[in-house]
Amino acid sequence: MNTLKVGDQVPSFTVNDHLGNSQSLEQYKGSKVVVFFYPKANTPGCTAEACDLRDHYSELTKAGYVLLGVSADTEKAQKKFVDKFDFPFPLLADTEKEVINAFGVWGLKKFMGKEYDGIHRKTFIVNEEGVVERVIDKVKTKEHAAQILE
Repeated sequence: MNTLKVGDQVPSFTVNDHLGNSQSLEQYKGSKVVVFFYPKANTPGCTAEACDLRDHYSELTKAGYVLLGVSADTEKAQKKFVDKFDFPFPLLADTEKEVINAFGVWGLKKFMGKEYDGIHRKTFIVNEEGVVERVIDKVKTKEHAAQILE
């Protein structure tokens, strides 16, 4: 797993969000973008994380951030997730793992003694020029907005 590091240029990508709209990093040039990766829509940790970001959305946008959530879920699964919890930011349906591989967050995971490949919960703060400014490796799902704003 070759994860992007601080100072790396983010490779370009284009994937659909939960509404079927095409999303790319180029669209947000000139803005700071928070790209947060989560393993699966509608699971407890991912719900806690996304709801925390939703609850602090105005503070994040006031600080100049645009938010993009990414998982390998389908558009339909992402839309259900957005509709259920009323998220004010797009969730990308990265079923082909284009963004996931670009950022290098797919790899070996361990859960309850089992090893498997999956998405690592990581967040990348990308600056106005598309360069990684900060990486949050140890995401605290219930206080993730505070980690971004610190």
